[in-house]
Order: sequence, then structure tokens, then C-alpha cells
Amino acid sequence: MKEQRLDMVVVIMAGGIGTRFWPLSTEERPKQFLNLFGDRTLLQRSFDRISNLVPCERILVLTNAAFVSMVAKQLPQIPLENIIGEPIRRDTAAAVGLAAALCRRRFGNPIITTLTADHLIEPVALFQKTLLSAARRAADDNALYTFGIEPTYPATGYGYLERGVPITSEDGVEHFRVLHFKEKPDLEKAREYVESGTFFWNSGMFVWTADTILKEIEIHLPNHAEALSRVAAFDQTPQWEQALNAAFESLHAVSVDFGVMEKAQDVRCVASRFSWSDVGGWLALKDFLNEDKAGNCCRGKVVTLDATDNVVFCEDSNETVVLIGMKDLIIVRAGSKTLVTHKDRTEDLKRLVQAMGGKE
Repeated sequence: MKEQRLDMVVVIMAGGIGTRFWPLSTEERPKQFLNLFGDRTLLQRSFDRISNLVPCERILVLTNAAFVSMVAKQLPQIPLENIIGEPIRRDTAAAVGLAAALCRRRFGNPIITTLTADHLIEPVALFQKTLLSAARRAADDNALYTFGIEPTYPATGYGYLERGVPITSEDGVEHFRVLHFKEKPDLEKAREYVESGTFFWNSGMFVWTADTILKEIEIHLPNHAEALSRVAAFDQTPQWEQALNAAFESLHAVSVDFGVMEKAQDVRCVASRFSWSDVGGWLALKDFLNEDKAGNCCRGKVVTLDATDNVVFCEDSNETVVLIGMKDLIIVRAGSKTLVTHKDRTEDLKRLVQAMGGKE
């Protein structure tokens, strides 16, 4: 196929550490490594979505240094030298810049598709069509592309993209200029965005060529550009670990959205019509679990009496949970730990886990 001959590299960002799926998710095993749906983890599903577009030698995974062995175990197809462990968390600009510098050194000036490791996307065919459309235009026009998701409700947990004029439509995939990146809004502002009809959710996925993103990093984050270009010269040498540690210690934490995309000149988005979820917490699972007649969404053996609209998740699907007269609760069983909270208090989970000594 013509699309498969694109000079493309896929970078999967898999370094997140979160607490919103505690007690199943922990600092040692965060969300992207969890099996929440069927027989594949979120990381493996991310790999599956693009495995037929590029050979495994052209897939890089950027992760925390502590998770390198976990990535290798879950994705044995990926060469070990393509699993890059960041020694310190420095947000997405550092990861994006490091990946681009390595891609330029290894592959020249490929199109880099930067994807997340912990999202759900369906159908895959529509996702791939959208991705390849963005890739072709990113290469032809030296533009920075992101994926805009049509908002279905006034979400306060997502960033937003304000779209400008349409640029083109290719095989049903619409391309727009991006006017502004908006941080996570309050509810009133989110409603305003959605009602205007001119905003997308920011998916956190990007497409660009190596030269284009590195040029923008050099302009807007010169210290990042210098440090990451320097460390890339030690790729696959005995000095790699030492050089990587020194480079990351010299960087400040900043997202690629804030550090680069908000300031760049030619930023565009493709209108993404596929179904997308960042699976941001236990409440997000209810759309993917079995639902009974009383609105209880469950995984595991759940027996209810006068219980309605609860979400129940058992890591061991053979475990039994019995509910009597309960409403609007989240109940999670994982190992020796149990979580019980009202649906309205799920955002307090982060604070509770921190109080217990955990970190997001």
C-alpha cells in the first residue's frame, strides 16, 4: 500500500505515573500497563493500533527508566534499543525532543507520529486513515499536526483546541488550523467551548517531521534543543546512560503543548471522528463494562439487591462482590486492597493516595 511506504516512525509515550486507578494502578505499575479490557493492556493496544503501519524497528517507546523491563515484557517485538528510559520526569517536551533527536540520528528526517500509551481508540481503521492523512500533510507542508477530538460533553479534565479556518479535506478527513491551545477549563468555560462549536478536545497525539519539531524546539526551548541534541550523539554507546542523566538533570519540566505548540506558527489539527477515551479514572470504565438492568457496570461476579448505578471492578474476575441497597458507588477489589467511594468523590483519590505515601 502507498501509505505503508511513508517514511514514518511511531513514538509511543508510556512514562505516565498516576493514581486515578488505585488500588489497581500503583507507582510500580501505572495505568498503561494494566489489563482493564479483555486480554491486552492499554500499552499493548496502543502498539496493536499501529503495528501494521511501520516495522517494529521504527517504533520507539519513551517511558520511565523504572518501566523499561515492563515495556520489554509486554512488547517483546520492540528492539531493546528502541525502549528509552527517562531517568527523571521532565514532562512531554523533553520526551518529544529526545525522541525527535534520536529519530533524526537513526532515520534521517522521518515523519514522527507521537501517540499515547493509555487511551482507547476505535475503530482502528478510521484512526489509521486519520493518522496517515495528517502524516502526508505534515511531510508535504512542514506543519505541526495534532488530533482534535469532537467534544461530546463539557469536560473539565481535558485541554481544548480552538480551531481556525479549514485547510483541506482528504478522503473525508478534515484539516484545520489551530488558533489556540486552552488549558483544562472550569465547567462554565467548558460549556462555552462546546456550545461555540469551534473547539476540539486536545488528544495529546501529534504528527510532524523530525526536522520540523526540532526546529521549533530550538526556537522556543533552546536549552532543550542543545541538551537533547548532545545526548543523541551518544545513542547506543557506553556513555549513553551518563549523558542521558546529565541532559535530563539540566532541563526544566514543561509540556510540549505549552513550551512549543502554543508558540509555533503553523499548527494544524485533523478532525478525529473515531471514538476516543483517555480512560481517566474509574468512572470512565462504566462505558466499557457489562451493565445490568439496574445500571450497575461490573467486572467480576456481582450480586445485587436494591443496588443501582454502581461501578464494580474486580481484578480477579472470579471474585464475588455483594451489594445491598447501594447507589452511585465505585467499588474496586485489587489484590489485598479495596476501594469504596461515591462517584462524586473520585477526584479525591489522588489526595488520599498521596496522604498514604504514594505519588502520582
